[in-house]
Amino acid sequence: MTARLAITGLMKRFGGVVATDNVTLDFAPGSLTAIIGPNGAGKTTFFNLITGKLKPDGGEIRLDGVDISGQTQSEIVRRGIGRAFQVASIFPRFTVEDALTAAVLTHRQQTSSMLRRFPLPDAASRAREIMALVGLERVGKTPSRYLSHGDQKLLDIALALALEPKVLLLDEPTAGMGPEERWQMIERVQRLWSEVGMTLVFIEHDMDIVFKIAQTIRVLRYGKVLAEGTPDEIRSNEAVIEAYLGTSLEEPA
Repeated sequence: MTARLAITGLMKRFGGVVATDNVTLDFAPGSLTAIIGPNGAGKTTFFNLITGKLKPDGGEIRLDGVDISGQTQSEIVRRGIGRAFQVASIFPRFTVEDALTAAVLTHRQQTSSMLRRFPLPDAASRAREIMALVGLERVGKTPSRYLSHGDQKLLDIALALALEPKVLLLDEPTAGMGPEERWQMIERVQRLWSEVGMTLVFIEHDMDIVFKIAQTIRVLRYGKVLAEGTPDEIRSNEAVIEAYLGTSLEEPA
């Protein structure tokens, strides 16, 4: 099976620091993958290279076999890679429904219709579908700036979904949440992945969450791939345990 997203020999330097060092990874269609590693391992840089926020110094990034290395962020989005951030990036003055409708129209290159008093009905309908998918129907008429932290994170994911991605990257979707809210969020993410069937890659520091839902775990350290495998394989990998300063990666309760 051809990889949905294929990374080969990816390199990125910042002066004398090699932030991404010859990273080669494949992500199958419909897969659910966690990217983990100590602080400074290069996880966010890796996402920034995939999405075009940073230009690679070497290597290839292929989406469905097409080389997208070095393309602009907007070109990469149009080709099918979406991203939700650790810090939610939303339209604070818009209601949830209006923000999603605007995102749908932008993706369809129908931004001129935003100036109409009533947006295109199918765009508004699609916005409501996405709200239902991520569980935001109850706050659809609420201005985004008044949402709870968790709902702002859900809106950020919803805005990425409005771009109809083939691959969705989530940068610490549970950051800043309490224990109960974290599990609610990750259960929502898992259900979203199951229903939509996209390739989903997420960065996460909470090992209980990682081992609970990831099909495959990729571990970065000092910009290199330290290990990759199933949760059971990673849990027992001595090099991974050492990378986490001797912390035992035990089976979550």
